[in-house]
Amino acid sequence: LVPEELLGRERFDARRRVVELLEAEGALVKVEDRIIATPFGDRSNVVIEPWLTDQWYVDVKPLAEQVVEKTRSGEIRIVPESWAKTWFHWLENIQPWCVSRQLWWGHRIPAWYDESGNVFVAENEAEARAQAGDDRVLRQDEDVLDTWFSSALWPFATLGWPEAGDGSSFALSEVEGRPAKRASTSLSTNESEGALSDLARHYPNSVLISGFDILFFWDARMAMQGLEFLGEVPWRTLYLHGLVRDANGQKMSKSKGNTVDPLGLIDRYGADALRFTLAAMESQGRDIKLDEKRVEGYRNFATKLWNAARFLQMNGVGASAAIEAPAASLPINRWIIGEVVETLNKLNQAFDDLRFDGMADAIYHFTWGTFCDWYVELVKGAFDEETRAVASWVFDQILVMLHPFMPFLTEELWHAMGKRPYDLIVARWPEPKVPIDNEAKADLVWLIELVTQIRSVRTEMNVPPSAKTELWLEAPRELQKPSLEVATIVPETTIRRLRELGTPLARLARCTIVQVLRTGQAFHLETGTTLDRTLHSVDVNGAVSLIVQGDSYLLPLKDVIDLGAERARLEKAVAAAEKERDALGARLANPAFAERAKPEAVAKARADHEVRAAEAERLRAALARLG
Repeated sequence: LVPEELLGRERFDARRRVVELLEAEGALVKVEDRIIATPFGDRSNVVIEPWLTDQWYVDVKPLAEQVVEKTRSGEIRIVPESWAKTWFHWLENIQPWCVSRQLWWGHRIPAWYDESGNVFVAENEAEARAQAGDDRVLRQDEDVLDTWFSSALWPFATLGWPEAGDGSSFALSEVEGRPAKRASTSLSTNESEGALSDLARHYPNSVLISGFDILFFWDARMAMQGLEFLGEVPWRTLYLHGLVRDANGQKMSKSKGNTVDPLGLIDRYGADALRFTLAAMESQGRDIKLDEKRVEGYRNFATKLWNAARFLQMNGVGASAAIEAPAASLPINRWIIGEVVETLNKLNQAFDDLRFDGMADAIYHFTWGTFCDWYVELVKGAFDEETRAVASWVFDQILVMLHPFMPFLTEELWHAMGKRPYDLIVARWPEPKVPIDNEAKADLVWLIELVTQIRSVRTEMNVPPSAKTELWLEAPRELQKPSLEVATIVPETTIRRLRELGTPLARLARCTIVQVLRTGQAFHLETGTTLDRTLHSVDVNGAVSLIVQGDSYLLPLKDVIDLGAERARLEKAVAAAEKERDALGARLANPAFAERAKPEAVAKARADHEVRAAEAERLRAALARLG
């Protein structure tokens, strides 16, 4: 028996008194000092020690065996597959589950005691009294079920179970082609309306998306209870995503002070920007390093889409009148329709593979890069009826494809573009039944590459934005004969592209006239008219060369910039970039720096070295272009 004077004492005080009592009775042999690992509570900072008590356990090995069988047969698929090994290891080495908790709230343990200490386990008190067999006083256990035990019922308890059938022992019948897993009463349906019950309609589900940190706490237990009570797995695929960590990859902790308040991010950047960030950074098997700069970047993406909508409206583009792609004859319109088809294929493939980062990447680059940066620029000032129809259809497809990632912005723009008979959330997923126009795609890839290179040269050489230049097309040297026609000296495809796409090329690249060198042949880009020139050879000094898909171009800059001053500027810039590149390289090559410096300092030095090396290479290439 415990001495009366020890009852109610604080544990450490009671232990000191025990030693005193032992000494007083001469029963103490000796006291030894020992160093032991002592755990402390994170919040209370109090020593944590075991306290042996009676608990309720459930033998879950038979349940786990069912889950193992279903997983090995392929009825449950684990994504990424790297977690399957962990999944099997836990299930195949499972221990009895302690399901009782000493908490105030929760489902009470379904066990009743009589005054003699006999225990009656039943679904309710009436059944417990039936087991007792008389009118003795029964007291229900005060413990509650483990939270995860109750949560394991979630896939079916939220859908009406067990009231949806004849008690707790029912399974799926042949509903929507799914064979019954257990011969018993089928799930109920609303026969008057011919509708399935919620349980029959939604159990089993297709995919469970879960954090890997609750793989056993919740996911495995949902599978066990679903198989036990309904004879069917609760979902076909278990997708395990990474954890959200801080920008440095550290687990968020209040004690560290590195937690991120999602509501604060939403206040600053919007819910859609945060939602898109998490999708774009969700790469299978990897944690998310949540950097606020990424959220800010996707807020800018939302702004870009909003501004594109305003521009389209200013040019008479509204809600699309058709679900199918409109007919198009212009190369730019045929190209953008094909880009929608390709983007949709990428989205669908990434979705099938559960690569949410791939889905976000596909829609982001199409929306910002292909549509906003190129298509909108290419059709500026050329909005005819065909272009308006195509632009409105493409923008509709963007809103539908982007809606799962940015639901608030896209729903707002969906209605802002014009009256709709339905909300975006119920719009059909795009299925454009139109082949990709490979010729139009090749033409626009050529145009974009040519414009990009010309713009790059103009930027590197400090060409004033308002300055317009000619563009010279060099004939292959073996064909540089004045007597030959233009079409026989350079590829016919190139001449066709220059004529058909001359207007956007002239506007975006700030070029006015294309001349084929050493032939005297030239034509005006903006009008497509042929010019009568007698010049058969030109001075190529001061002209910067470009190579685009095998064709050689020259951009004459002698009369636009001071070549000598520009050459001196580039030489100075190259020297500065190479000096900084070499200094960073020497620092990284020093073993002392790698060993003593902080990892983030080493990473920054490595990143800076790559930037300076790329800058030096770019500037040296620009210098080489000047000759």
